Amino acid sequence: MTALIGLALALTLQTASPGAAAGWTWTLYSGDGPLVLANEIPDTPRLHTTLECAPGSSIVRLTLYDASAAEGIATVTAGSAVINTEVRAGRGRLQAMLRADHPVFTAFMAGGKLEVTVGEQSSAVEIDRANLSKLRRFAELCTG
Repeated sequence: MTALIGLALALTLQTASPGAAAGWTWTLYSGDGPLVLANEIPDTPRLHTTLECAPGSSIVRLTLYDASAAEGIATVTAGSAVINTEVRAGRGRLQAMLRADHPVFTAFMAGGKLEVTVGEQSSAVEIDRANLSKLRRFAELCTG
């Protein structure tokens, strides 16, 4: 029986996605402060991406960590939807503001992929199907 459990565990680890094997996950934080959806390694300060808003505001601050793009105007795409928005860069971060009720965000919720391009630099945000419900819940709470 123990050997069978060990074999099942080994097969599970072999088929896990690279992000899951590394400990990265999407976590939705809500409470008294801002609403945050974070792509992180739990219980560490390691963040890849955060989406943050005040509940009911519809304004989302997207922060990409370890991003190398410069400040300026970014083209944000999801599916066939496109928007241009100003981005701020600094300390290895790139921040952009989006509306949770904009077609780009709607396409992001549908497909789980968003791309931010500034000049020649491009950064992607991907949410796997298993975590899309967290993104939808984030948008629902964000828009009120």
